[in-house]
Amino acid sequence: MTVHRAKMSCNGRLTIPIESRRALNLVEGDRLAVEHQGEVFLVRRAMSVAERTAGGLAAYRGFPPLTLEEERAAFEQGVADEVAASLAAEADD
Repeated sequence: MTVHRAKMSCNGRLTIPIESRRALNLVEGDRLAVEHQGEVFLVRRAMSVAERTAGGLAAYRGFPPLTLEEERAAFEQGVADEVAASLAAEADD
């Protein structure tokens, strides 16, 4: 781990040393997440939801995509199943 020194300005701004910016490929306008654990601050690139979840559905790539008709039928079956379950629950009450 490399440690670089920085100085905080009067309004709380901290300049990230060039070596650290280069190592993380940071450029002006990048969003950063700052968290603290005791006396230690952790600074990391803030990622969007899309970046954090990218590849999450990769396991499903092997399945062929549904046609519009198949999607509609699956949706209608799901709605019918929910209605049937709701009616059954009401009948039990």
